[in-house]
Amino acid sequence: MNILLAGGAGYIGSALAPELIERKYNVTVVDLFWFGDHLPENIARIKKNVLDLKEADLHGYDQVIFLSGLSNDPMAEFSPSANFIYNASAPAYLGYISKRAGVKRFIYASSCSVYGYTVDELYDEKSPTISNYPYGISKLLGEQAVIQMQDTDFSVISLRQGTVCGFSPRMRLDLVVNTMFKTAMLDRTISVNNPVIWRPILSIKDAIAAYVRAVEAPDGISGIFNVASGNYTVGEIADQVKAVIEEALDFKLNLNMMHKEDYRNYKVSIENARNILSFKPRHDIDSIVRNLLDNYNYFKDLNNKNYYNIEVFKTIRL
Repeated sequence: MNILLAGGAGYIGSALAPELIERKYNVTVVDLFWFGDHLPENIARIKKNVLDLKEADLHGYDQVIFLSGLSNDPMAEFSPSANFIYNASAPAYLGYISKRAGVKRFIYASSCSVYGYTVDELYDEKSPTISNYPYGISKLLGEQAVIQMQDTDFSVISLRQGTVCGFSPRMRLDLVVNTMFKTAMLDRTISVNNPVIWRPILSIKDAIAAYVRAVEAPDGISGIFNVASGNYTVGEIADQVKAVIEEALDFKLNLNMMHKEDYRNYKVSIENARNILSFKPRHDIDSIVRNLLDNYNYFKDLNNKNYYNIEVFKTIRL
């Protein structure tokens, strides 16, 4: 099977591509390589903007996975116009030319951010999507565009991901567990803006498993699927990060609870992904932190700007 990873040199793609190669798929990555190239040498690369691809470029691919776009709220708020282009227009365009080129499945990296600020109940894929901020709105627009293209010959799977955390060869330290790990190692302190709000957390290892399940799902499967390793309050995340690091490194950490207002609060049900895709998460906050500790030597320059998407994005001329 031939798979095209759009945005495949990023945080998720740099971990997903080797796994797909290991499973004997033929993988090509198309990316602008804003954050460098951390892919194995045996993966084909195309340095190109997704919006510059043509229908002919998609001939011969069985599946396309869209990992491209701007990946978090700070980037979206820094440039709302670029956010809507890369998170809404780009997947719509790529899905359109993929279908015309005869691609059989399109997998879209969506986000649980589409739920915005919710009441304290478990949201499934039929629950209201009420985000009022650029990132969540744009991810929902991209999802709606590609989902409506599905038919009997063109499967579309949208994975609404929780906040992905853990080690990747293209490392990020601007994700909640990873950020807490960074400040714990640098300052011996974990700061929490608001301990009572909920977040679905997705271990990067479980994220890779979710994409594999989507790639290997039966031909007739399409739809929207929440994927997360678990739902946690941010205060609970901090407690668990603190406990694992203190036990592993034998030093004391401080907690700084600030109780600031936060416009994101949601927890999600993954039963749809469990029942249809057979997605069964195996990881939690403890294993994410241990994964970071095990790979610490690969990213121990914690102030490296390449680990923070917004810092790199500010230097790029679009």
